Amino acid sequence: MMQHFVRPDGTPPVNGYSHAVKFTGPMVAISGQVPADALGRVVGAGDSEAQIRQVFANLATALKATGADMDHVVKLTVYLTDLADLEAFRRVRDEFLGTARPPACSLVKVAGLVHPAFRVEIDALAELPAGA
Repeated sequence: MMQHFVRPDGTPPVNGYSHAVKFTGPMVAISGQVPADALGRVVGAGDSEAQIRQVFANLATALKATGADMDHVVKLTVYLTDLADLEAFRRVRDEFLGTARPPACSLVKVAGLVHPAFRVEIDALAELPAGA
């Protein structure tokens, strides 16, 4: 069971995330996913939306391996090298996660990531569904 507290009384406004998410049961941690394909090639060099889309596809693939999917995401941690990419992140996030039950989220601007062409990295915590 998962319960989203998008904006509890006394908290500031949000844009696509919940201030808190309460859940029961086992969980899985997904390591930071980067904009690389299954062969390790950079996807979308210079194209933030293509990179973010690849990162979410990689998150979905990793979640599927555990028996979970994007509906089970409890929290995201997002690392962007350029805050100008924030709108693209929000657009793609909403496509992959929807807007009805947004996860908790932290966003950090970083000076760089492990590969100089990477503009984004995202890790996730997810609730494992029963039987997974």
